[in-house]
Parts: sequence; C-alpha cells; structure tokens
Amino acid sequence: MFKALVVNKDDEGKTHAAVEELSLDQLPAGDVVVAVEYSTVNYKDGLCIGPGGGLVRNYPHVPGIDFAGTVETSDDPRYAAGDKVVLTGWRVGEAHWGGYGQKARVKADWLVPLPKGLDARQAMAVGTAGFTAMLAVMALEDHGIKDGPVLVTGAAGGVGSVATAILANLGHQVAAVTGRPETGAYLESLGASQIVAREELNETTKRPLEAETWGGCVDAVGGEMLARVLGQMKYGASVSAVGLAGGAGLPATVIPFLLRGVNLLGIDSVMQPFEARQRAWQRIATDLPLAKLEDMIVPATLADLPSLGRDILKGQVKGRVVVDVAGS
Repeated sequence: MFKALVVNKDDEGKTHAAVEELSLDQLPAGDVVVAVEYSTVNYKDGLCIGPGGGLVRNYPHVPGIDFAGTVETSDDPRYAAGDKVVLTGWRVGEAHWGGYGQKARVKADWLVPLPKGLDARQAMAVGTAGFTAMLAVMALEDHGIKDGPVLVTGAAGGVGSVATAILANLGHQVAAVTGRPETGAYLESLGASQIVAREELNETTKRPLEAETWGGCVDAVGGEMLARVLGQMKYGASVSAVGLAGGAGLPATVIPFLLRGVNLLGIDSVMQPFEARQRAWQRIATDLPLAKLEDMIVPATLADLPSLGRDILKGQVKGRVVVDVAGS
C-alpha cells in the first residue's frame, strides 16, 4: 500500500481531494513503476485539485503533472530498477494518474533519465515550469538574442523564476516584470538587474510600435501584456510565449512582425520528443545555478496540496512548490 492525493467527484458534481491509501493494482497501465520522491504544484495542478475539477478526464484521479523518482520495476529494456528518472508532460496528472502518489505507473516513452548533477528534489524545484522555461530560453537562443535586456513577464511565478535565473546565469541582463513589489528582492537574488512594475506594461496604448527596448522576452502571461511587449521588441528579436494567465486573446496588430521582424515563438512542454526533453534537462543541469534553487523552494507534503492548489490559482504562490511525496 502507498499514499496518494486522490480527487473524487460526488453525485452533485463537486470534487473532493484527500490523502488515501492505494495498492499497486489500482494504478493505470504502463511499462514502468516509479517510486515517486518529489513532485511540484503548477497552475494545472490547481485546476485539477480545485472544486471544478478543471482538466481531469476521469475519477477517481491522482493529480500531479510531473515527478522525479527511482524506477522500481520495468518491462522496458531502456530502464532498470534503481534508475533515476524525471517525467513532465504527456497529460500525466490530467488524463493519466500523476505524481501525487508515492507510486506511479507510466509509459517508458514518457520518462527521461535524470541527468548527472541533478537529484530528484532539485529536478522538482525546476519541475514542469522550469523545464518550460528552459525550452523558452533555448528557443530564444535558436533565433538569436539581441543586445539589451531580456524581459521576463510573470517573473515571480514558476516559469518566470527559473527563466530569470537561467538567463542571468548565461550572462544576460534580465528585466523582471512583477505585480508584487515585495518580490523585487527575491527576483534580484535570482539575478534580475531590473524590476519592472506590471502596471507599466498593462497601460493601454494605441501605438502598435514603441521604443525598441528588449533584446528578447520570455512571456509567461499572454493577453494584453504580450500585445504591449511585442511593440517594444528590438528589430529581429523574439518572444517565447509560454502562458495564458492573461488570457488566450492577443489584441495586437501585424505591424511588429512586418516592420520589426519580431518572432513570436509558442512553447508547448507537453509532448516534446525525447531528444528535446533530454537536451533541455541536460541544459538545466549545466546552465541553471543550482544554489539559487533553494531560494525558490516552498516545501510541502501531500496533505498541503488542497490549500496550495487554491493559492496557486489566486496567484499567491511565489517560486517553486516542491512536494515531498515519499516523506508524506
């Protein structure tokens, strides 16, 4: 038997999350059983735990869209008992039971070997958000980061925190956007050289182009803020767009793309091919200042998850929530 956070839906359609004991034969099908050590809390997890059920496809359900741990048994020759692995994406925690259980059974294709230099706790301090941040930085590099500050919107959140730390460690000036002035010192500790108030980028303007300011951007917000940022990019600069917190609409014109050659790069971390996932995790192990991970970590247990799910939906979580699944 093992512990897991299980979400059930009652006859009235309301969801309820509680820590329960499960057996291995209750796990969904898969090639590999992993003893989960750590997981995280992301925006999608908040939706899955919340009263509406969010993205959950079936009940009962074990949320948790990522995890890191040790292979316990494997029917696939690529993995053996004792191997350290990490998983992000593939609708785990949505359509397939995820990381909020002390055991998980998944397809071998979904796993990536944990790279040298990262342990399971560090990997989940990075988590899906940090993995997405690295994909976003890699996309900017592939298109060429221009001179000048690189803007990071939603910088105090999971994606933004890791993107700020990675970019600063790579030698870029980072302008971190936040709506909470109290997070300024935290962002500076991650390497931000400039703090930009969210209100500055939320001001409405009818001008499709403004002064060329940013050499690149990791945008974790979207919506009107993204539209405003597009008009401030330097010629030929790129924006890696990773979030929809500000809405799925884009009230922009084609002018930044036509007259400034701005590149809008959509980043989807869910179904990346193995080679891309492996490359991103290897880059995380070498290019993310691991000592700064401790400044991002908010420790949690399985029992904390219902309240943390609500908090993350309200935008009240700073940094990276790391759930000690094995020790819960």
